[in-house]
Amino acid sequence: MDKDSTAIQKKITAEVEQFKSAQKEFSKLVQQRQLLDGQLNENKSVLDELNLLGADNKVYKLFGPVLVKQELEESRQNVAKRMEYIKKELKRCNETIETLEKRQDKHRENLQKLQQQFQVSVAMK
Repeated sequence: MDKDSTAIQKKITAEVEQFKSAQKEFSKLVQQRQLLDGQLNENKSVLDELNLLGADNKVYKLFGPVLVKQELEESRQNVAKRMEYIKKELKRCNETIETLEKRQDKHRENLQKLQQQFQVSVAMK
């Protein structure tokens, strides 16, 4: 192999490593998004249950091994705040996933171009 082919192969190797890194990060973010989705659904269910309760019902919150009485409205507010936080995290996660998808597409394009260059350089020998 000549210098051009060797240089192109090194570029391909570097691009593949970057692509693999982006894929790993993408997988982690997808798992995180799934976890956040589950948490959001769970909190929606809790809020629905709290909304079914009347003012005379009692609500308890688990603190370690102890159940502590909590005001119904305070419980609703806590769950609503938690849901807002989860929604913000989901939004951030989705934006990062979109960015990573674009980066992966660029890596794919670069790999295709480099492979074509390599094939041309090998064919010319």
